[in-house]
Amino acid sequence: MNKVLKDKAIEVCNEKISKKGTNVGLSFYAFFANKNDDPKLLMEMAEWWIKTEQLDHFEKAVKIKKLIEEL
Repeated sequence: MNKVLKDKAIEVCNEKISKKGTNVGLSFYAFFANKNDDPKLLMEMAEWWIKTEQLDHFEKAVKIKKLIEEL
């Protein structure tokens, strides 16, 4: 996962956790705007989420943050 995407994902996880607590869930779409303005990054995240990590559609933000930090 490239550094820009990794940093953005950790930032979003931190925001969600601080606003809604450690039980908050999210999908990989949480890291992108509502419009598909960067399909390459979206597909990179989708592949990591679905193929590499085999995650469910919604996962806890703390779990995602930990997985990304370990990359």
